[in-house]
Amino acid sequence: MIADPQTLPQLITTKMPFGKYKDRYLYQLPVTYLEWFERKGFPPGKWGMLLSTMYIMKTNGLEELLPPLIKNARK
Repeated sequence: MIADPQTLPQLITTKMPFGKYKDRYLYQLPVTYLEWFERKGFPPGKWGMLLSTMYIMKTNGLEELLPPLIKNARK
């Protein structure tokens, strides 16, 4: 499977459209919320892919990849 190069930028520019953390950027979601999705099941389609990607990043210490993207997005 080839990763979509737009996935990481979407994690910092896309806001959660529903739930307890509505209107927060996906990268700002707490790991406990993402763990809940992992247990209950991620939504289908794009949202599930983005949330599961953020879960994987947060639980594997890969969040350090995001600050340069966040910095560039603010310019």
